[in-house]
Amino acid sequence: MTSANTAPGTPYGTIPPASPLPQRRPISLPRLAQMRAAGEKITMLTAYDATFAAVADAAGVETILVGDSLGMVCQGLPSTVGVSLDTMAYHTESVTRGLRRVQGTAWVVADLPFGSYHESREQALRSASRLMQAGAHMVKLEGGGWTAPTVQFLVERGIPVCAHLGLTPQTVHALGGYRVQGKDDEAAQQLRRHALELQDAGAAMLVLEMVPAQLSASLTQELAHCHTIGIGAGSGTAGQVLVMHDMLGVNLGKMAKFVHNFMQDAGSVKGAMEAYVRAVKNGSFPDDSLHAW
Repeated sequence: MTSANTAPGTPYGTIPPASPLPQRRPISLPRLAQMRAAGEKITMLTAYDATFAAVADAAGVETILVGDSLGMVCQGLPSTVGVSLDTMAYHTESVTRGLRRVQGTAWVVADLPFGSYHESREQALRSASRLMQAGAHMVKLEGGGWTAPTVQFLVERGIPVCAHLGLTPQTVHALGGYRVQGKDDEAAQQLRRHALELQDAGAAMLVLEMVPAQLSASLTQELAHCHTIGIGAGSGTAGQVLVMHDMLGVNLGKMAKFVHNFMQDAGSVKGAMEAYVRAVKNGSFPDDSLHAW
């Protein structure tokens, strides 16, 4: 029999008591802009379920990305192309339930999967609305040039957008594999043009993946109103992101050059995430001599 002072039992143990009120302010677009203005690096990690999202929030991660990388790390797919909008909505709901349960304050970004925004701006709006209703604060889409009008269409309708340039995994077959992007002058100029177009369209964040460090740092200075988040893009971006499974050292494939295993010295998942946050904040990760091009 359960006493009045004991949490009711469940098949998986006892329900934890209510979390204390969060010590930090809820993350928002104005708060991210304040961090950028103060020179404080923004931290982002992927999460795909309630528990890991709650742990990441408790570890101090400001931004949680419900990435379509779940296709590879959770579903065992060879790329992100096979991930559906239904799957993204399911995992977004799971993450946001976990954050609500612990009174989390992280900003949640959800990926628009392949094929869910390519047909038309109206299709993009329907897909983005689905993820926002699932609990996302912002949606992310890949590519430049043709995506700028779509970004503007969404932003004008109250949907915050994170763009993604450089290595765009949804189009990895067209890019010829997982290769560094923007290496020659022509490619760099195109990437710069697309980044500025996306900022002008209203994108508030921009993931730069596998982009040379010097180019990423230069773009970060040029994009005053769009916060760059690097992954394999050097230390000069406004923030950093890693796939959670990679930084915990439990990925199924070869460890990418830009990844550091934070679990090896941490002793716990939360400890590893806290170490990641500290390293990004103090500038020790990424190390351009090891993790960048």
